[in-house]
Amino acid sequence: MNINLGRRGGAEVVGLDVQPGFVAAVKARVNGSILAEEVASMPLPADTVRDGEVMDQDALGDVLRELFASSGLSKRVRVGVANQRTVLRTLELPPITDRKELAAAVGFQAQEQVPMPLSNAVLDFHPLGIVETPAGPRQRVVLVAAQRDMVEKLLAAVRRAGLTPEGVDLSAFALIRSLYHADPEQTGRVLYLNVDGLTNLAIAEGPICRFTRVVGSGLEGMAIGLAERRGIALVDARSLLDAVDLTAAAPVSEPAPPVAVEETHEATQDEGETGEPANGEVAATEAAEQSLEEDAMSYEEMASVGGVRAEADAEVLNVLENGIRDISGEVRNSLDFHRSQEGGGEVSHILLSGSAQDIPGFAEALQASLGVEVQSAQLGVVDGHLNGGVSPHRLAVATGLATLEIHQ
Repeated sequence: MNINLGRRGGAEVVGLDVQPGFVAAVKARVNGSILAEEVASMPLPADTVRDGEVMDQDALGDVLRELFASSGLSKRVRVGVANQRTVLRTLELPPITDRKELAAAVGFQAQEQVPMPLSNAVLDFHPLGIVETPAGPRQRVVLVAAQRDMVEKLLAAVRRAGLTPEGVDLSAFALIRSLYHADPEQTGRVLYLNVDGLTNLAIAEGPICRFTRVVGSGLEGMAIGLAERRGIALVDARSLLDAVDLTAAAPVSEPAPPVAVEETHEATQDEGETGEPANGEVAATEAAEQSLEEDAMSYEEMASVGGVRAEADAEVLNVLENGIRDISGEVRNSLDFHRSQEGGGEVSHILLSGSAQDIPGFAEALQASLGVEVQSAQLGVVDGHLNGGVSPHRLAVATGLATLEIHQ
């Protein structure tokens, strides 16, 4: 059982990203660049995966079986892990050319570097090459450790679905692989931030990950909190968050303005209403009819019929904006910690991925809170291969898991 870090060859596999609230599977095409060629995704029941760890193997296995049966994707998969029970360390050792001797040296260092019993740890490493230091040439090595029981629960669910796991990789590494593009004008390190079912952070220098951390519960945690506050189904809470437009919404601290019904079509457009042109009498009648019908409509239906309703909902905004503040605080702490470590440094910008990209104004709010430029990641997708309305923004991790190559 290995956590794959390097280019180790092997047959083509499907990348499988398992997060709180959803799973995504991608077959990638690599031809000078990495593209998501065939994709499939399904929601997960609440608490199937929590904080990146499998809580219900049977439920996850059932969803995976259905996903792969309906999509026709290959059942050979590489699975990502992202949670607090993984550890990344960069070691500097005397130059060692023999792989077995290097493995022994890494294992010895792991006893001091890994904060978990090695008897319950899955270890893997990848040499990065020789670097010059004040003490002379040193062999730099990336070491990854993950708690064995956590990995085994994930693989048990995968096998229950009839899938064949070809490897396990850190989701942070996969994220970098899918989004990294060599740029001779780019200097400094980049912070890759995937905000989706959970929030996964990776700081990379070129294509090499220097630091990674799962920093928060992500959008799924926000949806769970909203569902509990509202007393509504989790699927409806997810829909309400998806319908928010932070660029148009009123500040959380102020009451949301009422949606006025005016006599002219131009006025209703200014208020963000949808529908055909109507005079004041017809508009008022339609508003009354909609008010009577809303009790029979789900939150998801209301969000799709009138996005303004969700946008102007102060409680939904409060949950989302508090979540952004929490994520910003965790990212800021991670940046401070990385900066203080030996070999740490500044980041030039943040590259945002995940379904948070589908929320208008999310990147801007994050940038305003952190004071660091936030760019939206662009994942390559083969035209016409996004089945079932899957957002390309939540496919970055799965796409990176489908290949071990780095786009140069």
